[in-house]
Amino acid sequence: MAAPLLSYENLGLIQGSGWLFRGLDLHIAARDRLALIGRNGAGKTTLLKLIGGQIEPDEGKRSIVSGTNVVMLEQDPDVSGFATLRDFAISGAGAPAQHEVEAIADQLGVDLGREAATASGGERRRAAICRALASEPDILLLDEPTNHLDIAAIDWLEDWLSRFNGAFIVISHDRTFLTRLTRSTYWMDRGNLRRSEVGFGGFDAWMERVYAEEARAAEKLDAKLKLEAHWLERGVTARRKRNQGRLAKLWEMRAERAAMIGPQGAAKLAVTSDGSKTKTVFAAEHVTKSFGDRTVIKDFSLRIQRGDRIGIVGGNGAGKTTLLKLLTGEIEPDSGTVTRAKTLDAIVIDQQRSLMTPEKRVRDVLAEGGDWIDVRGVLKHVHGYLKEFLFDPSLTEAKVGTLSGGERTRLLLAREFARESNLLVLDEPTNDLDLETLDLLQEVIADYDGTVLIASHDRDFLDRTVTVTLGLDGSGRIDVIAGGYADWQAKRQQANSAAKKTAKADAASAPPPPPKSAKLTYKDQRDYDLLPAKIAEIEVAIVNDEKALSDPDLYTKNPKRFAELSAKIEKARAEKDAAEERWLELAEMVEELGG
Repeated sequence: MAAPLLSYENLGLIQGSGWLFRGLDLHIAARDRLALIGRNGAGKTTLLKLIGGQIEPDEGKRSIVSGTNVVMLEQDPDVSGFATLRDFAISGAGAPAQHEVEAIADQLGVDLGREAATASGGERRRAAICRALASEPDILLLDEPTNHLDIAAIDWLEDWLSRFNGAFIVISHDRTFLTRLTRSTYWMDRGNLRRSEVGFGGFDAWMERVYAEEARAAEKLDAKLKLEAHWLERGVTARRKRNQGRLAKLWEMRAERAAMIGPQGAAKLAVTSDGSKTKTVFAAEHVTKSFGDRTVIKDFSLRIQRGDRIGIVGGNGAGKTTLLKLLTGEIEPDSGTVTRAKTLDAIVIDQQRSLMTPEKRVRDVLAEGGDWIDVRGVLKHVHGYLKEFLFDPSLTEAKVGTLSGGERTRLLLAREFARESNLLVLDEPTNDLDLETLDLLQEVIADYDGTVLIASHDRDFLDRTVTVTLGLDGSGRIDVIAGGYADWQAKRQQANSAAKKTAKADAASAPPPPPKSAKLTYKDQRDYDLLPAKIAEIEVAIVNDEKALSDPDLYTKNPKRFAELSAKIEKARAEKDAAEERWLELAEMVEELGG
């Protein structure tokens, strides 16, 4: 194993009256792609800050290779005190060059001239990404990097990280993001830190093996009391089987819904005629909504039935929130109609965050200060109900302000799911949630008797929960697909492929183009003659620079030279690609001319 760029030995940190964790060992080597997994409140963000040197440990030794640049992308970047997002992005010690920040901003589609005080969460997050990536990190620490990003931005970030030459460690609830990018996993579990040389894709199997070994060891030692009963009773294998059963049921519902969807493009679901208790909750007929000159929703028709789980996907500004508001009656269409069931009793999670005031106790939020809570007509003790939502009952008296962002969201879910309802509206529900809470939320949605509307950028979550996906591309047209995000993507790819074939067919049947010149222009001829030598010259330069870069001591002895060579090689490869493409284009022209 290569020597680590950064390591900790016997790391310990006191939080409150006791140790948050103690005796942890970790190391980060060059090119590591690490997932950091753990429950909300386990200390993941705190550990990232310790790695980044933002806070000091109470015990432990930190070692770092001289010259290593450690950069942290925080979950909630603080832009207060800055006039614009640009000022924030280029501020502080070791700030990146403005042109580097601007280049990334152009690709991410963020206006850095935006006033920092009025910037949205997504804009702040994009500005922080620009700052972090442009800082040329050797180790990149990412705390929920996909929060507040749309799917296009997430795809861009995935692509950038896949080409990144440094190391990164990432905390994320986005299973797809973690599976695609990580090769190793750190797991924070009950004060311990375990490492496995498998990416997140193998995490569930690894976790199951660990818990099984613990259970066997406890039985042998007759020491079950030494282990938290919650973790053993949780039954990882049972959970996996339960998840599989839930997904099987979801596929059945999708198949049933697919049979109800008319021809592609009709965007209308017909009512079933099999005598089942189907009831229309929303009926949209030829709905159109514009803001100024831009048509956000165009000629949209859809019939949503009781029990449907509807996912809404699309980029920021594509119209997801507008569509939710049209369906729920918050705004009215410019033309067309939306008919709603008269008995709708909705839970809108996003609108209830004001209830989570920091000074309130958990007991106050759940049971208005009492010991019992009415859970859909059944009285339950606060302690027992907290356990159902993965809380330790000792947190009953804790102030909301002391909870992590994920714990607050989980508490909100516990409160809202206690009351009777027949419509659940979730706007980006997965932000700040740990993976275990996501599993819980998926179970709650699966067991929910009413209708669910979910606007989300979490691809895996949608694939695991929804029966119908409404896909918005910003043109006003809405795709109606039976299935989840992956099904929508597959349909889009098919449509794009069909469009390309049609374009080719049209081109083939079009009248012949005007005759081309009988010979190349002077410039084209010169490029055709000289480019092969230039390409060969670039190839030699790349080989020489790569040879110099392969020196194992170069990075530690001369990191500046290492960076210069890396940048030079990347630029040369781009020039070579452009030259080859140009020469091939000219070669085709020569062939057409019979030369």
